[in-house]
Amino acid sequence: MTIEPQQKLPAYDIGDIQEKKFRLRFVQILLFVFFGIVVLRLIQIQILESPMYKIIAQKQYQAKFLLPAARGVLYDRKGNVLASNSQLVSFAADPKIALEDADDISKKFSKIFGKPKNYYLQELKSDSRFVWLERMVDLKYLKEFDVKKMTGVIVRYETKRIYYNDYLAGQLIGAVNIDNSGISGIEQQYDKELKGVDGYVVFQRDGLRRARPSVDYPRVEPRDGNNIYLTIDIQLQAIAEKELKRGVEENKIDRGLVIMMQPRTGEILAIAQYPKVDPNHFGKYEMEDQRLRAFTDMFEPGSVFKIVTASAAIEHNLVKPDRKFNAEKGSYKVYIGSNKKTREITDAHKAEILTFQEAMEMSSNIVMAKISDIIGAERFYKMARDYGFGIATNIEYPGELNGVLKKPINWSATSLNTMAFGYEVGVTPLQIVCAYAAIANDGVLMKPLLFKKEVDASGTVVRASKPQKIRNVISHSTCETLNQFLEGVVERGTATQAKVKGVRIAGKTGTSKKLIDGKYTTGDYIASFVGYFPVEDPQIVCLVMMDKPKGISYYGGTVSAPVFGAIAEQVITTTDITSRLTPVIASVDSGAVSTEIEKNKYMRASNLVPDVRGLSLRKAIETLKTQGLIPIVNGSGIVSTQLPSPGAPKKRGMQITLICQQKNNYDIGMNDQTGDRK
Repeated sequence: MTIEPQQKLPAYDIGDIQEKKFRLRFVQILLFVFFGIVVLRLIQIQILESPMYKIIAQKQYQAKFLLPAARGVLYDRKGNVLASNSQLVSFAADPKIALEDADDISKKFSKIFGKPKNYYLQELKSDSRFVWLERMVDLKYLKEFDVKKMTGVIVRYETKRIYYNDYLAGQLIGAVNIDNSGISGIEQQYDKELKGVDGYVVFQRDGLRRARPSVDYPRVEPRDGNNIYLTIDIQLQAIAEKELKRGVEENKIDRGLVIMMQPRTGEILAIAQYPKVDPNHFGKYEMEDQRLRAFTDMFEPGSVFKIVTASAAIEHNLVKPDRKFNAEKGSYKVYIGSNKKTREITDAHKAEILTFQEAMEMSSNIVMAKISDIIGAERFYKMARDYGFGIATNIEYPGELNGVLKKPINWSATSLNTMAFGYEVGVTPLQIVCAYAAIANDGVLMKPLLFKKEVDASGTVVRASKPQKIRNVISHSTCETLNQFLEGVVERGTATQAKVKGVRIAGKTGTSKKLIDGKYTTGDYIASFVGYFPVEDPQIVCLVMMDKPKGISYYGGTVSAPVFGAIAEQVITTTDITSRLTPVIASVDSGAVSTEIEKNKYMRASNLVPDVRGLSLRKAIETLKTQGLIPIVNGSGIVSTQLPSPGAPKKRGMQITLICQQKNNYDIGMNDQTGDRK
């Protein structure tokens, strides 16, 4: 047997084997990493980032459109409309959808609205999902479009704020921006209450790119804003504005204002300001004229501040009304410190000897300075603070100032004497009115009110204001003495031009130099008069303030007092407040004055516009037509507001605008009027 030699096996390189194993393992690792990344990415997309991608997907086939809430209506105290809404239409587009038809859409809009075609093309090329094409245009333009055939075009109904009375109470009411958000005045103060809550509806696009309401999302209806009633009376407001304008023009005055307040409640009945602004075109006016200076500006009040000096002297029984003082023939020098320097105090009406009462009537700075030395710094400061000076009234209105009333520790050697006649103190016009209202209200200081009530769309009163007592400032006996002093100012003193025959009026004049760049300049004055009537039962406190009179005179007694007198006379003869003044007038022995002023006498006067407020629309139209007047109707139901106001001069063929509302809403405005309309 032969044994064959064994076959030799091929030699393997250990290094090659290890390299192949490494490559295989590397590929395995790469595959593992790849699939791991894929899995992690799927987890990220499907789980971690799922909400985000759902939103992206929804945006591609869903769109959410707002349903704007109607802004609440502003009313005066008697339910007359101050600000309401007019429905308009806006056109928008979703560029992602509308881009294919952008050329046709642009041509159509350019033809109708007159803008260049490229204007609309640029908007439709936007990366945004929503662009405005035309904003707040008349509803008539809806007839020009077949929106169903214009892919991607969105129609939105919106409301535009309308101020029916044009300039009336313009600064007080304020204005809104294009998005119906309050930017000034009452519109800003109560923006949250007026604005309401927008609703929305979700649309989905089907396979034909048509938008249909989504069945997965319910339609959320808007909740309209609440209505706000103010304390002002537009009839008194119109009187104040008319007489202020006349006074400004006659005396060549830059600016002026009037405030009227009910002293028992603190309710503001009118705030007039000149120059006037139209809230419908608010943006075109200077900022200085947009703001309500009665609250946002302060000034050195001059002699109207002398009630603080008089009140402190009388309340603390320091000076009797008949006490005599040397008035120094109109020039009095006081020492400043210990270096023998002096400062001169002067009087416009030069006199030798004056009683305390005569000093108030003739507005003697010298006598008031001497009385302030008797009072002392602490008593004087406390009285000024008790009247509310140096402290904001916290009226519900944006931008009110505190004023300036320094503490005695910060006074100079002459501060007390100077403050005694209204310098070295900064006050707002509102603070002055509140102080005089306290005297008219038997010494009780009330918080000033502009807000009367808030009513929701169902007619429910959400919130209502109540008179708020701040503090007792002075006693009843002090009030009686001050009434005597202030009535003497009108009867015999510096304010005789504020008189109204048959009515007892009390008040005080003021003429103060303006501090400009740290200096008092000749020719720049503030002329003011503040008073109340009737003295026996004060119903209205009124301040008239004129800035920089350039006419023959610049004194409060000759510039502002006549305006007060004209306002008071019109209030008495043409408004329903006369029913409360009748007993006062009846007690006056005057053959020229009737013992009864007929309430709303213009109702029967043939030459005056009749009062059709509260009548049905049909009855109002019939009444106006029988008197040769042309009714212009806005709304339906009961007449809530008419323009011009009742009592205006009537001309045959005159147009009378009637603003109407449904009876239930009208009744809301007529309730809780504290006897202002019977």
